[in-house]
Amino acid sequence: MPHIDITMYPGRSEELKAELAKNVRDCAAETLKMDKKYFSVSIEEVDKDKWEEHFKNWLLYTSDAAD
Repeated sequence: MPHIDITMYPGRSEELKAELAKNVRDCAAETLKMDKKYFSVSIEEVDKDKWEEHFKNWLLYTSDAAD
C-alpha cells in the first residue's frame, strides 16, 4: 500500500488540503496503474522556522534526482 506524505507550511484550508491529497492520490494511482483504494496520503504542516530542523535527518528527493 503506497503512502504519500506531504509536508508544507501551515495556512491552507482543510478543503484545499483535501483536494490536494485527492489529486496526488489520483495521479499516483494512474501513474502506477493501481486502484486508488490502495493509496493513503497524509499532510503535515511545519512552521517556517522549524522547516530545516524538521528535515535535517531526511534525504530529500528533488525532480533533478529523478532525471
